[in-house]
Amino acid sequence: MTPEASSPAASKRSTLSARVERIFDHTSDTRSLFLSSTGKTLRFAPGQFISISIPLGDETRSRPYTIASSPTDAGPFEICFNRVPGGRGVDWLFERRVGDTVDFAGPFGTFTLDADPAPNLEIGFIAEGTAIAPIRPMLKRALAGPGSPSKMHLLYAAQDHEHILYASELDELARIAPDFSYETVIAPPAKIYDRLRELTNARWIVADTDRTRQFYICGVGDGVIQLRDLLRGSGYERRAVHYERW
Repeated sequence: MTPEASSPAASKRSTLSARVERIFDHTSDTRSLFLSSTGKTLRFAPGQFISISIPLGDETRSRPYTIASSPTDAGPFEICFNRVPGGRGVDWLFERRVGDTVDFAGPFGTFTLDADPAPNLEIGFIAEGTAIAPIRPMLKRALAGPGSPSKMHLLYAAQDHEHILYASELDELARIAPDFSYETVIAPPAKIYDRLRELTNARWIVADTDRTRQFYICGVGDGVIQLRDLLRGSGYERRAVHYERW
């Protein structure tokens, strides 16, 4: 999946190229491409995306794809995406092979982790399916920082256990980082956001009166906006609830 809209500045940025170094299939319909920039080193903040030029014969489309890897990771950077009905652009990406090149611009996006979070800040992350892509590097940044938050919890939803991506990595983070925990939500696609709202309400609204937390929410459709409004309507500051709707 991809951010809802690319930056209006995208057309004004110079085009870069990257080589497909590796392909990893998470599931039959979800894939990661590992890309190496053929020019300058790509510098980005956790949560940002690139805009890929996709030639489709009759037209060239520009589609945003979130960078799923961390800026501090060695080697290629990663984008993660899944097939969608009628998605000609993503079908083109699924046809790429190791050694192919893709043209892109970026990085873009303001859905990023605060550079210096308060040392005693509690952060809630909420994601579903491939929308874990921007959250993953945020978690790594927050856990690696010298003034890491006092507590972080991730609610991660998918239609089945197979589509809980990076599960072993999340398990390892929870094992080695005492201040990080996560829980998975398995539900039919039509019910995913109902369950996420229920859990968000129980954990971060009715459980206490603390409204100093910050949140990062990423997912598909109006469910993201409903989660945003639920938290803001319960007393959390508007600027404390960060979100990106795909």
